[in-house]
Amino acid sequence: MLHLRLITPADKTDDVVRLIENTVGTAHLVVVPGAARNPAGDLVTVDVAREAGDELISGLQELDLDKTGSIAVENIDLSLSKRADKAEDEAPGEGVDAVLWEHLTDATHEESTLSVTYVGLLAVATMLAACGVMLDNAILIVGAMAVGPEFGPLAGISTALVQRAPNLVWRSLWALLAGFAVAIVLTAGFSWLLDALGLFERSMVEAARPNTAFIYKPDWMSFVVAFLAGVAGTLSLTSAKSGALIGVAISVTTVPAAANAAVAFSYTDYSQTWGSTWQLLANLGGIIAAGTLTLLAQKWFWARQRARTPEVA
Repeated sequence: MLHLRLITPADKTDDVVRLIENTVGTAHLVVVPGAARNPAGDLVTVDVAREAGDELISGLQELDLDKTGSIAVENIDLSLSKRADKAEDEAPGEGVDAVLWEHLTDATHEESTLSVTYVGLLAVATMLAACGVMLDNAILIVGAMAVGPEFGPLAGISTALVQRAPNLVWRSLWALLAGFAVAIVLTAGFSWLLDALGLFERSMVEAARPNTAFIYKPDWMSFVVAFLAGVAGTLSLTSAKSGALIGVAISVTTVPAAANAAVAFSYTDYSQTWGSTWQLLANLGGIIAAGTLTLLAQKWFWARQRARTPEVA
């Protein structure tokens, strides 16, 4: 269940209450006239089944409540109420399958910002991966992939394409490309430093590296794995089951490919540099394609669910 706390101008309260009462899956409606001070208006609270939340929020936005008042949404971890159970039973579909588009857009907007923290995490992850590829250490590679924050901008691009939000597309794309560019440059400098300290050497790049050679040898399986990971990551993001995102992070070789490209470039091994770059692009493209198609499928599915749901009399 979701808990909505609304501040409504007095002249819109009746319309808001009518909308809530006509939305399948709502319960515990409370109206406190004149309780709000900034902005001035009435306080309205209601609980709504997650699967009906997006429809209600969209309706409130059509009443311009996000401009003239306030819409705050919280997850309810525990609700002991027969009315809540009844609301969830009446709402279409299953709550775990529901997509809250405004929440998704807001979350991906935040995660796709080219911030110091984002660049720092991506750079550190790429440096860790550089150590992994030079030492042919799969454990370091997995650790570096778990640290990388690049799924945020990738999800932002997919969300923006489905929601037709060009500003978010460019914002996410800029964060993705600029972030990787900075991370690769810093990792190349990191490689030169460790070479000067005697910790890295050319023979490590030229070695067979059976555990990590796949990073600079892309094939169609690289795209397939990235595509499947993109589907899993999108489903995890839209269902608020963030635990699956760790599995997504360690199943695609975006960060290791960037790291190997940086290290190989620092040793003028352009064959590996290009191979790693293509591996990186294949992974990024696969995740974006999968995320976009998954969101489109979810949007179609919920449109069908809404069409089958009768309105409350």
